[in-house]
Amino acid sequence: MDSRKQLIKNLPKAELHIHIEGSLEPEMMFDLAQRNGVSLPYADVESIRAAYQFDCLQDFLDLYYQGMSVLQTQQDFYDLTWAYLLRCRDDNVVHAEIFFDPQGHTGRGVDFETVFEGISAALRDGEHKLGISSQIIMCFLRHLEEEDAMATLIEAGPFVDRIAGVGLDSSEVGHPPSKFQDVFDLAGELGLRRVAHAGEEGPPEYILEALDGLQVDRIDHGNRSLEDPALVGRLAELKIPLTVCPQSNLRLAVVADMKDHPIRSMLEAGLNVTVNSDDPAYFGGYMNDNFNALVDAIDLSEAEIIKLVNNSFESSFLDKASKQKHLESVRVLAGA
Repeated sequence: MDSRKQLIKNLPKAELHIHIEGSLEPEMMFDLAQRNGVSLPYADVESIRAAYQFDCLQDFLDLYYQGMSVLQTQQDFYDLTWAYLLRCRDDNVVHAEIFFDPQGHTGRGVDFETVFEGISAALRDGEHKLGISSQIIMCFLRHLEEEDAMATLIEAGPFVDRIAGVGLDSSEVGHPPSKFQDVFDLAGELGLRRVAHAGEEGPPEYILEALDGLQVDRIDHGNRSLEDPALVGRLAELKIPLTVCPQSNLRLAVVADMKDHPIRSMLEAGLNVTVNSDDPAYFGGYMNDNFNALVDAIDLSEAEIIKLVNNSFESSFLDKASKQKHLESVRVLAGA
């Protein structure tokens, strides 16, 4: 094995950009459809896998929301989350900050509590049985109206002390961060951390809106920040984390070829970049797959790998002591 890929395998990592619904593998989708009596337009697992082909964000989202239909019970959400945690164990991901989309479920009649408690139970077991710490980030669907997001935040009230933050995802173009100013203001008043997808397909101006309006702690994706040198300088100076997702960028045509991926340019510009899997079941790989793809495509160096891994812990919502513990583990295992 390439020594860099061995290093990736050995190092502990934090994942900061993972949609739990996007870890729904075709096998589980088919099994849950059968378990819950849900009709899918696919005859078998291979037909589902063949459908996991798309070349833009909207085509992916159409399939993504269709796949959600099989998730109906608390056990379904537990099983989905537990399967992801087993992948974390295999990739030595020791901390995960997980997005979930309550509106994608409550809008089809599944109670918020059913979704939240299923995910939470698996995360608790992940910490006790696998040693994987985690936090939950509740995302709002930006193609819906802010009133719907506000209702979701209010509905989350009984659980808010167990939610680390709020995020913003789904169709980006035409749905700027400013559309959700009021709900993010309220989330801040409730003590929730704030993150937002911006600058994936949307313009650099969306990143500015997320920073100045929504007061986000992190930018999810942020690739298009490179189009605005002043924005790059600001992001670098403030050390705003960018949760970049290489294989997602390739599958959604944000980059035409992995060799064109800008992550090295981002690092060289002083940006606080991290590597993540986004929707791994749909984009062909979990955490280590994304790192390995960068090794193969852009000859990612050991120093860059270590920097990206360190960034993941430093950019997390872990407390200072936990961050230092993980950073020390990285230092020892990297032989620094």
